[in-house]
Amino acid sequence: MKYRWSLAPAQPALADHLSRQLGVSSLLAQCLLNRGLSELEGIRRFLEPRLKHLSDPFLLPDMAAAVERLSAARNRAEKVVIFGDYDVDGVTATALLTEVLGALGWRIEHYLPHRMDEGYGLSRSAVETCVKQLRPGLLLAVDCGSTAVESIAWIGRQGIDSIVLDHHQVSSPAPEAVALVNPHRRRGPDASGESPPADALGLCSAGLAFKLAHAVVKAGRQSGLPGAETFDLRPCLDLVALGTIADLVPLTGENRILVSAGLERLNATHRPGLQALRQVAGIPGRIGGYEVGYQLAPRLNAAGRLETAGEALRLVLARAPAEAEPLARSLDARNRERQQIERGIVEEVIALVRARFNPQEDYVIVEGRESWHIGVVGIVASRVLHEFHRPAIVLGGEGAEWRGSGRSIDGFDLAAALEACHDLLSRHGGHAMAAGLSVAPENVPALRARLNDLARRCLRAEQLQPALRLDAEIAARDLSLQRLEELDRLQQTGIGNPAVHLVLRNASHQRPLQRMGADRRHARLWITDGAAVCEAVIWGVGDGPLPVGRFDLAFQPQINEFEGVRRVQLKVLDWRPAEPAR
Repeated sequence: MKYRWSLAPAQPALADHLSRQLGVSSLLAQCLLNRGLSELEGIRRFLEPRLKHLSDPFLLPDMAAAVERLSAARNRAEKVVIFGDYDVDGVTATALLTEVLGALGWRIEHYLPHRMDEGYGLSRSAVETCVKQLRPGLLLAVDCGSTAVESIAWIGRQGIDSIVLDHHQVSSPAPEAVALVNPHRRRGPDASGESPPADALGLCSAGLAFKLAHAVVKAGRQSGLPGAETFDLRPCLDLVALGTIADLVPLTGENRILVSAGLERLNATHRPGLQALRQVAGIPGRIGGYEVGYQLAPRLNAAGRLETAGEALRLVLARAPAEAEPLARSLDARNRERQQIERGIVEEVIALVRARFNPQEDYVIVEGRESWHIGVVGIVASRVLHEFHRPAIVLGGEGAEWRGSGRSIDGFDLAAALEACHDLLSRHGGHAMAAGLSVAPENVPALRARLNDLARRCLRAEQLQPALRLDAEIAARDLSLQRLEELDRLQQTGIGNPAVHLVLRNASHQRPLQRMGADRRHARLWITDGAAVCEAVIWGVGDGPLPVGRFDLAFQPQINEFEGVRRVQLKVLDWRPAEPAR
């Protein structure tokens, strides 16, 4: 067993009730219950997400102040500079606001920081360069700025107002911007307005950019802003879907609505840049969450990881294929370069950790070397976490300060832990599950020791084995195409709305397995529980153990389509020996 199996408790009476009321199978009803959905109206909204169910954008903190200051900038013909971040979320949010505000009459320019030279977010270096080059009348920080107290104060001393539109943790005290639109702001002396809807807490910056655009259009219709009355925001939803899926925020509530509508737009997009990116990524069919997360987003991220995200932003904003196609090819090449750099560092880090890893003591992994490229340390941290199932921080850089990224596991709030280490750090910020930091190399041992002490106090030993959440037990005969098509109503799955995982008990091989792939690292099985036979695949098993005798199988049900033929296929997640008959 690779995982600690966690089977959701069956609720047959409630599942049968929902099944009858909704006209769905008991299996789908049980899966809905497992996702915390038990009220009929809430389930109907979940299964049929609609844009009309989005909340009023003015419920977000400081949204009214942001729209008022933007309106004043337009009336005064001030230049508004959108200062974005270099990941997909920051790029798509920047592109969305550039398009919408530009179309509605604002003077818009944008600035993306250089990862290697200027670091993350509203660093003093990046802000000074931005102000010197572009001379804004108003700076709109997107996907950054919630902890940039000193930089925003400096901008103010230059006679420039700032608006922050962000979803990361807010510092205390908060930056003194004209408006700080962040759903995580606490009500109190430094916050204003009604508490934002609970759904809004999961919005990424692309989602917040859409909310700001919605607020601008809504206010513009009331004030008679030219073009606002007929302005259609729906074509922007392809960018929102890209940013939301790429940023790994919960795909529930408002995000589910935005992604559902956004994927439809993305599949029919008329943007030359996204059409060219789709072509170089080799996506012939429908774009879903997998294609965004593993094929489009890495290419959009590649330029920003290695240097600057300017190419990615130009691609998204491209107006013609002649402009878009060379940018897409360049991003594809940069992504291959990124993969090569990443593979080398992953091998180094994992070898380094294995050489001294003590599972009983090492609850958090912290590793750094001057030679490691800071543009890929976040991806490397994810690989290390996957290998050891421990919170992981990987650092790189040069000179007196290293920069790094961390990824965490359930039960350990990485951003809060870094706050508890603030005296050892130059900068830090992020989320419970992902964060960034800057630290002097000589402080790394102390940082490692303190984080491990914090983790040992809040993590139980069993949390250090990855949990496998399982929705229900099922018989092989119930795994029909019709049933799997019904389960597709749960899409788009992801954080907060996980893919369906099921268990088949007391299975055995119906015929010998077949090795697949050029290196024979994959396996195809035909398994039976005595009543029906199912095809299953195990990806990347290599020389690892395979199920023998009688076994329980944990899997994700999928529809495999090849040459026009659709069939049920089980993606194997784990297995264990079947329990003896009682």
